Amino acid sequence: MESRQERSSKFEIRNSKQAQMTNVRNPKRLNNGHATAFRSFEFRALGLFRTSCFGFWISASLAALAAGGCGRSTGYSNASLFPDDVQSVYVEMFDNRSFRRGTEFTFSNALARRIEVETPYKIVSDRDRADSVLSGQLVSVGESILTLERELGRAMEKEVILTAVVNWKSLKTGRLMINNQTVTAVASYSEFQGQDFTYGSSVAANKLAQNVVQLMENPW
Repeated sequence: MESRQERSSKFEIRNSKQAQMTNVRNPKRLNNGHATAFRSFEFRALGLFRTSCFGFWISASLAALAAGGCGRSTGYSNASLFPDDVQSVYVEMFDNRSFRRGTEFTFSNALARRIEVETPYKIVSDRDRADSVLSGQLVSVGESILTLERELGRAMEKEVILTAVVNWKSLKTGRLMINNQTVTAVASYSEFQGQDFTYGSSVAANKLAQNVVQLMENPW
């Protein structure tokens, strides 16, 4: 009679042989676990590669944009639009060559205010303390009719035309920064709106002053 221990050993040997035969008959089963692990590793590696490539592409794009932005910024400058060798301006009263008096005062005052507000220069009342002098002439102070009322033939709208010749001279070097430049400005007014020539000439004088300040800028 065989003992229990002998029967158990024979059973284990028989099962081991059956497992070996099964693995020999079906070799794919042996590789399934290894193949699955390999594919998992491959997918993770591919994902890491794609992520790193995407991060590199983003970094390179940002660097290119930064470099391009710096390159384009050379088109901008902090330099002043006006000559920097002048700090103060003395505005002479413009000579009025027209028969309409009073417009030269309005224009000269408007010009001084414009220079104070829109330029880096200081307006001084004493010529001896100024670095430069702005002078000129009001060549013409004209008026024309724009529209007429049909029934009575009255002017419904008129316009004032101012023309000046401007000079700007540096008292330090004697250089003429503006040399006999002609400037013109136009403004309209209507008597039906309670406006008159004084109103129209005042608006035109302010526009003329603005045009003169633009002449004071450095040429491009």
